[in-house]
Amino acid sequence: MVEIKIIDSIMGSGKTSWAIQYMNEAPVAEKFIYITPFLTEVERVKISVNGRNFIEPNNANAEKRKMRSLKHLIVKGADIVSTHSLFQTADDELIELLTDAGYTLILDEVMDVIEPVNVNASDIKKLESSGDIEIQGNKVTWKGDPHDDSRYRDIRVLAQAGNLFYHRGKFLIWSFPPRVFRAFETVKVLTYLFDGQLQRYYYDMFNFDYEYFAVKREGDRFELADYDKQAERRDEVYRLIDLYDGKLNEVGKRNNALSSTYLRRADVDVLKQLRNNLYNYFMNIAGVKKEQMYWSTLKEIERSITPKGYRNRAIPVNARATNEYREVGAIAYVFNRYPNPHERAFFEDNGVSVNVEALAVSDLLQWIWRSRIREGQSIKLYLPSSRMRKLLREWAEYGI
Repeated sequence: MVEIKIIDSIMGSGKTSWAIQYMNEAPVAEKFIYITPFLTEVERVKISVNGRNFIEPNNANAEKRKMRSLKHLIVKGADIVSTHSLFQTADDELIELLTDAGYTLILDEVMDVIEPVNVNASDIKKLESSGDIEIQGNKVTWKGDPHDDSRYRDIRVLAQAGNLFYHRGKFLIWSFPPRVFRAFETVKVLTYLFDGQLQRYYYDMFNFDYEYFAVKREGDRFELADYDKQAERRDEVYRLIDLYDGKLNEVGKRNNALSSTYLRRADVDVLKQLRNNLYNYFMNIAGVKKEQMYWSTLKEIERSITPKGYRNRAIPVNARATNEYREVGAIAYVFNRYPNPHERAFFEDNGVSVNVEALAVSDLLQWIWRSRIREGQSIKLYLPSSRMRKLLREWAEYGI
């Protein structure tokens, strides 16, 4: 039975420092796989963990694939550090190699554990009627040519790995194979607000047990402590945020304003208003140059509302894996975060409730933390969605 510890501590509390300390002090016999979204953290682990030679998988092999390198390193019993993107391509062979190999997995930030698959309903029906796939309940099994290399190859690979689910007769959902987590003796997840993240719902759906902990600093040491959100000093973080409160927020006063659906349906006048608001905020209210700001919105409308003079400063609304903007002091989040309806329906149809508010705040805080607030410096924030401002205040008051 895998032991899963969720190290749920606010950004900047020392989760990665604790993990490095833990690996430095672990018995030589304990082997680690450290997975992170940050390339900079890959280097930090390789440099900072003493007495161990952490190796990053590469493509210097006959297959020219990092996955082959990862498998070879597991066979050798090496300590391994890599990125989420490689780990997400786990297959049956990797799971077999990990099983009973005695590794501890340290997962720096949660992973994208489910994702809608881009295939239309007619193709699903075609594959089913031809006998290539079989759908039992919501599980998709591949019954066709085991080496099919047609345009349905991706469907075949996912179904053969047991990671494909048919949902509500309309779409397919890819799920990261839960057997990967079960192949480890111990899993430690370094994150914040785990209750609002899809990996939590995934763990619940696949009946994983997990415990919550936090990191606290004692002098020069980092220790695990009981999880207590009241100890997070959220008020101190909130005081660093100069949250805009003025007429530019009128565009987001309705509760559902600036959601994905709202923005996709927005007319020319609304898009023009958003563009003008962004320009006004950054130029006249925040008074910053291009290099001192970043902003986000739904990718589909990004070009339509990019303010003049501030091009190439938009980042994804769910940005986590970057330190590139750590000196930025003015930011704007033109979005009202709701879960993907397909993903939410998938979990809820499988008996797992989704905390919509916690999910929204979790993504917003990670996004805010790309700025210089991570250095303990104040920032200016334009958050026109009335709902998102309300959720941020509720988080600061420990209501979420």
